[in-house]
Amino acid sequence: MRVAFLGNAVWSVPAVRALAASPHDLEVFTRVPKPAGRGGRLRPTPVAVAARELGVLLREIETVKRPSGSAELAGSRPDVLAVVAYGEILPPEVLDIPSIAPVNVHFSLLPELRGAAPVQRAILDGLTATGVTTIRMDEGMDTGPILVGAEEAIDPEEDAGSLGDRLAKMGARLLVDTLDRLEAGSLHEKPQDEGRATYAPKLRPEDETIDWSQPADRIVRLVRALSPTPAAHTTFRGRLLKVFRAERGEARPEEGASPGGPGAIALASDTRLAVTTGEGVVRLEEVAPEGKRRMSGADFVRGYRPEHGERLGDRHG
Repeated sequence: MRVAFLGNAVWSVPAVRALAASPHDLEVFTRVPKPAGRGGRLRPTPVAVAARELGVLLREIETVKRPSGSAELAGSRPDVLAVVAYGEILPPEVLDIPSIAPVNVHFSLLPELRGAAPVQRAILDGLTATGVTTIRMDEGMDTGPILVGAEEAIDPEEDAGSLGDRLAKMGARLLVDTLDRLEAGSLHEKPQDEGRATYAPKLRPEDETIDWSQPADRIVRLVRALSPTPAAHTTFRGRLLKVFRAERGEARPEEGASPGGPGAIALASDTRLAVTTGEGVVRLEEVAPEGKRRMSGADFVRGYRPEHGERLGDRHG
């Protein structure tokens, strides 16, 4: 089949690679390069980089929601439109372009976790399992009938980066399987159960700030959900402090709550950095002070000498 692929993100890349290795005829559409970094140099999407490496036909466009972009997409005359982490809700005129179906790969077990951040929300919500679903796209947000799905366990210590990588690889396999079965006419669509629907809205910038009055388990899940990017953050001595890895503190006398209350340092030793929360203690395992590289909590203690009872998350950051 002729497949037009839409994707922009690093989690789109495994699907591009899987389709390029399949018997299907692939054409890739992705966003035009955008300025990035301190110098503002134009940077192509990860999808564009992969497509060039693979030698597949590539078109870089502003968006398929504009007439020029949708015209280019229609010009490829696809049988299937395959969408993975494209980041836009597609209008009906785009969904109507493929002759067989528009197919989306979503990183959850639909109808659970519809929306822009299913990987992050799965961790933040404390789920022990999630998965990948392919759907025939409709005008709603992840509401189309289910084509293929598969479940995947969530490791209690992994972050959104590692979980997303695993789901992206699973999604690539499911996408090729979905297309093969569509071509063979062996797929049976299943409508989603609206009564089971949950939602995974994009995390806002204010959601990235650690609220030390929350329980330790919730804070640890937030850190995992936002790592490696954009990373949960707090402040230390009025400057930004990003937190990439954290664990709930063990029930040891030396890691007991600080009299300073939530956000106060309960322990700062050569091996551990522990902070009091609204319920329990959180050990900061990997952090990055403003303008500095990532480092272990122990290295942070040796370099910055935080004091017992000193507060994180003050209002000067």
